[in-house]
Amino acid sequence: MWFTGVAIASVYGVIIVFGLIGNITLIKTFCSAKSIRNVPNLFMSSLALGDVLLLVTCAPVDASRYLSEEWLFGRVGCKVIPFIQLTSVGVSVFTLTALSADRYRAIVKPLDIQTSRTTTSIVLRAALIWLFALILAIPEAVFSDLHTFNLTSTNESFITCAPYPHLGDLHPKIHSMASFLIFYVIPLLVISIYYTFIAQSLMRSATNLPVEGNVHARRQVESRKRLAKTVLVFVGLFAICWLPSHVIYLYRSYHYSQVDTSLIHFLCSVIARILAFTNSCLNPFALYLLSKSFQKQFNQQLCCCCCNIYERSTQSPTHYNTRVTSIRSTNHSMVSLSAVNGKQEEYEEDYV
Repeated sequence: MWFTGVAIASVYGVIIVFGLIGNITLIKTFCSAKSIRNVPNLFMSSLALGDVLLLVTCAPVDASRYLSEEWLFGRVGCKVIPFIQLTSVGVSVFTLTALSADRYRAIVKPLDIQTSRTTTSIVLRAALIWLFALILAIPEAVFSDLHTFNLTSTNESFITCAPYPHLGDLHPKIHSMASFLIFYVIPLLVISIYYTFIAQSLMRSATNLPVEGNVHARRQVESRKRLAKTVLVFVGLFAICWLPSHVIYLYRSYHYSQVDTSLIHFLCSVIARILAFTNSCLNPFALYLLSKSFQKQFNQQLCCCCCNIYERSTQSPTHYNTRVTSIRSTNHSMVSLSAVNGKQEEYEEDYV
């Protein structure tokens, strides 16, 4: 079991490293220039920030469960860690819902979108999403505590962190079902409704386009399809990665008085948890594959960071300052040139 725990913890380590590199670089990319601070990119930055929070705090704690049979983080950790995890999940799913709503307005009601696209209003909406997620996660911090569970097969007991007290079977069932509905079913249902209208609008646009000419209109429709597809990919990744975790949680809640020690349950639990945390590192790489302009900006930011690290480790302080100034100047010139030459591309593609 020790070897198995180390192997599982190593998988968590890989997820944390790649997730932090991808999400931090994504945030730096979107914050590097004013020309790319639009609605989708700012929402994606908020989404990436939630993923970073989850990877830094909750993923290492979850990995420690496979290295130690005891809960290592005390009663305070038992309340803080589940609170942070549920907040991150809420930020993810509610941000994806907001992104879908933005795509709906951009495609179905393009004339109404300009009034709500100032940077201040976007930041305010992202902050409200975080506040809403924090409020919904408060019960997790209130009820989570250290509880004793008994193994009927071996007549042993152990203490671990659980999100509800031993007050009967009703509380666990209500808690798990409410989490499933609020953080999974209802948002995905709303997103599905948005995308139904988006699909209908795109089909009408494609049908009404003239056979010849009007290249600009065709290019606009293709751009809208590409952006809607990008958001849909993020939604699909979230739905796939988090469904097993919700199913396992529901199963445990409806069998709360019994501790399942079977190998099948253990494997399903490990796969579900790893999938859930994997979702926090997939979005930057999915966007990298879907957007050529994001690839350029992402590579530029990553190379700049690598150059800075290399210069710090190899150059003297005076020479280092000169080199960094040169790198930053070159980087600024490249971004400015990209902004000047890419106005048409910015109109065609919202993601960077």
